[in-house]
This record gives sequence, structure tokens and C-alpha cells, in this order.
Amino acid sequence: GDRVHRFTGREMILSGLRQDGFYRGAATHPMVVKRCSRSGDIIEPILYPQWFLKMADLCKHAVSAVENGDLKITPSDHADVWKSWLSEERDWCISRQLYWGHRMPVWRVVDGLPRVTEGADGRDDDVWVVGTTEEEAKKVAVESHGCNPAEVSVLQEADVLDTWFSSALLPLSTAGWPATEPTDFYPLSVMETGSDILFFWVARMYMLCTALHPNKQPPFPEVLLHPLVRDPSGAKMSKSKGNVVDPLDIMNGASYD
Repeated sequence: GDRVHRFTGREMILSGLRQDGFYRGAATHPMVVKRCSRSGDIIEPILYPQWFLKMADLCKHAVSAVENGDLKITPSDHADVWKSWLSEERDWCISRQLYWGHRMPVWRVVDGLPRVTEGADGRDDDVWVVGTTEEEAKKVAVESHGCNPAEVSVLQEADVLDTWFSSALLPLSTAGWPATEPTDFYPLSVMETGSDILFFWVARMYMLCTALHPNKQPPFPEVLLHPLVRDPSGAKMSKSKGNVVDPLDIMNGASYD
């Protein structure tokens, strides 16, 4: 039938239970209802296929770089945080279901695959190829999977890359990579940023840029972390929380009203 809103669907289910005599009643109970900080909509988890990046080898190299002195982190106590985070070696979910961001350069082969034996569930596993353009993806499908060149058809993944994945490529992308080999302004002499994004950005920059550089050259030899300006309770300032200071008020002053 027609798709309906989740809350409408629940009322329809309750109505059906009452109509058939299966409804046993309702009771109140305390619970935490998650809401979006921007839209106020109720958030409910849903299982959805995702793309992951294997991190074990990348993490080991980044930890070793700090331990053997190839990468210096200042203040030095953050080196322990670096090693603690990266020692877990968790795979990184790099896909996001958003309207903005860099669309993932992966394509599902829709038509043109050679006939294969179906699995026990009666379905063939999806075949995915990587390409920056549709034509490149088709070429990979033909060469790697034996697709018929006259019939091959591909459909690009709708998900976008995690913002931290895109930003982790900054030292390489600003130096001309991948169109040209990064030479000018690579590597940086020092990476200076806030301590709160040591893992989210700095570690991922170090891992990805080192792995993707033609000569495996790290993007920087030193990380300098500055402290954060916090609110009176010691919490990190956040626009979502509303505990920020308007720079215009700092410059021009503000009344108690």
C-alpha cells in the first residue's frame, strides 16, 4: 500500500489491534526521547547499509610515528590520548546520508554483468566499482567484472563522504593532488589546531595523507595544540548548545537586557 508517516502508521496498527480484539491496554513509563538539536524532530535509529574504511594498519603506523619520534605532539600529554584512541583500531564509517558533501565515488553495476549462480536467498550480491566519473566506472566494470560493454550500466551511490574524511585530505588536495604529485607546500612544517579535534581531524589527516602520498610522506612532522575558550561552567562552547559569545558583543559591548 501507500507509504505513511511512522506516527500515522503506529496509530493504524493500534486501530487494527483494537478492531480485532487483540489490544490489551497502554501504560505510561519514563523514557528518554532523542530529538534533533536543529529541527526538534524525534530521532529513531534505523539499520542502513554503510561504507567503512579499514583502520588497523593505518592506526598502527600513526601510533608508531609518535612512539619513535617521527611525529611530535605538543603539549606532550596529548601523545597518550593519540595512542589511546588509535590503539582501538576501529573501522571508520565514512558514509553519510546527507544532501551536502562529496558524493561517494562508488557505483553499483545495474546491467551488463555476466550470468552468475544465484545465492541461497535467490539474489545476487551487488557488484560495486570505484570511479570518478560514470564512464570510468563502466570501464572498471568491463575490465574487472567481465561486463558486456554494450549493455553495462552503473548507478552512483547516493551517500556522501564523512566531512572528516574529506577534510583529512586537505594537505594533499591543496598541494594539487591527485591531478599532480604534491610538491609545493607539502609537507607542512607544523599543524596547529585545537586539542578537541586531535583525533577527528589531525590523526585522520596524518593517516590518510601518509597512505595516499606517492612516497608515503607524512603531511607534517609536528602538531601544536592550543587550548579552548570555554563557558563559565567549563563546557566547550557550541552554537547548538547556545553557550557562545557573540564577537560583535565583545567589540561593541552589550547591555544586560
